[in-house]
Amino acid sequence: MDNSIKDPVCGMQVNPDSFATDYLGMHYAFCSEQCWDRFKANPHLYVGVPGEEAPRQKGMEVIKQRHFHLDQKLIDAEAALLEEQLSAMMGIKHIEVAGDTIDITYDLLLVTAEQIETCVGQTGMRLGTGLGERLQRGFIHDFEEIEIDSMEVRPRPLPIKP
Repeated sequence: MDNSIKDPVCGMQVNPDSFATDYLGMHYAFCSEQCWDRFKANPHLYVGVPGEEAPRQKGMEVIKQRHFHLDQKLIDAEAALLEEQLSAMMGIKHIEVAGDTIDITYDLLLVTAEQIETCVGQTGMRLGTGLGERLQRGFIHDFEEIEIDSMEVRPRPLPIKP
């Protein structure tokens, strides 16, 4: 008997004990730490409220395109490693690494720019460290957070009876 359950973020069937959590009296499990982190940050992007589906339940995607600068040009082997690592993340639609740039297209409901940047760092590569580049990344993080927050479905307040 298959007792797997659906990861509410990416839709994969997973073991009920995999990155398990309970939320509002319901049990959820996730295929990866990435999906678990996305859910913890904004659960109502993935699970709705009575009478209203969440954006992910409706099949919604929020496609973003970003251009990141690295602190140095990569040799072909480094670029291939970075592409491989980023391509393994949920939600990555397209990636191109050339020289000192990363052009990437991703679904914001599955992965954020901040998670992408963390993956870049984990491969040993460094993003540009100039003030302008750091500020731009900070603005992107804030903008994505605001955009995501505005899409979450929330329980409606009960009407006040006179």
